[in-house]
Amino acid sequence: MAPTQAALYRDLSDDLHLSWSEQELPERERTKHVHRLHPYLGKFVPQLVEALLGRYVRPGGRVLDPFAGSGTTLVQCLESGYDAVGVDVAAFNCLLTRVKTARHDPFQLQTDIRDILGRGGRSSRRPHGYVKEWFAPRAAAELLHFRSLVDEYASADVLRVVLARAARSARLTTHFDLEFPRMPQREPYWCHKHRRECTPVQEAGKFLNRYLLDTLERITAFQRVRSTGRGAEIVHADSSDVVLEGAFDAILTSPPYPGLIDYHEQHRYAYELLGLDDRRDRELGAATLGTSRGALEDYVDGIGRALRIQSERLERDAPVIVVVNDRRNLYPTILERSGLRLVDRLERHVNRRTGRRSGEYFESILVCVRET
Repeated sequence: MAPTQAALYRDLSDDLHLSWSEQELPERERTKHVHRLHPYLGKFVPQLVEALLGRYVRPGGRVLDPFAGSGTTLVQCLESGYDAVGVDVAAFNCLLTRVKTARHDPFQLQTDIRDILGRGGRSSRRPHGYVKEWFAPRAAAELLHFRSLVDEYASADVLRVVLARAARSARLTTHFDLEFPRMPQREPYWCHKHRRECTPVQEAGKFLNRYLLDTLERITAFQRVRSTGRGAEIVHADSSDVVLEGAFDAILTSPPYPGLIDYHEQHRYAYELLGLDDRRDRELGAATLGTSRGALEDYVDGIGRALRIQSERLERDAPVIVVVNDRRNLYPTILERSGLRLVDRLERHVNRRTGRRSGEYFESILVCVRET
């Protein structure tokens, strides 16, 4: 018989209480304020970042995340009173994190969102490529119309994130497969989520309007709780070769897992609609690269090189904290190549609560320092 969740958590209680049940940590808390500006696979919960900062990083320090992803580390640093720098090779990740961590003028943001809400319409421009394939004609026309307006506003980056979020919801796919749609769904289908026959989405305007207001509310909420005098910098680059300025008091990161998620494809709609810089060939661990011996060796080399280069910017004895599910036992080699020494290892239970990827697994928190 498998252990109950309560028993699992009791056994892990010495590790900072880092495993949370749904009752202890409901979704509204895991996705508070800007953490839910846009869905993102593979992110870790901000409460974990908060706990690790409190235990391992000096108050008011400067923290680096060399695999910033959707910006969870940076956002929580700002809320907890730390400065932060994030590096990511994916243009969409950098856009999303910049919007989450920027200091927005609340009056300007509200003015821009209220204005564009009143300018709904449909573009006469003929869609092509991905937009033509994955959106119904009306939805494509509404998305392209919104896209044509974005550059007129001071809050353009915020509106770009709203556009991407609406595009994700408006694709021709089943309701239960928003994360990994394989092909456009054009006909009615039996919906496993709603337990009835559903019809593919035909419009995008309702999502644009809903997410505009939700984004305004979430950004406003974060502006109230972020620490004054603290800031975040986002660098669009490959962590294995970028040279950063200044010193850091910690690295806190959750690198991509090998062969699990196609990190470019999950946001392809954003790249297509926004014309973002495509560097998918530099994204480590992408599912398209597979898990062959060669692919895993490239992953080990890439992660190891990035940690080695970026740990050179650390203050003496500063921690390198890596959150990872190392089921392939790659991290002993990665740490060795990085010149890092493991000083603590914590285990936590992760319970995926929603979606078709629901389930549970364990992940490790590796706390390291540079070898002297």
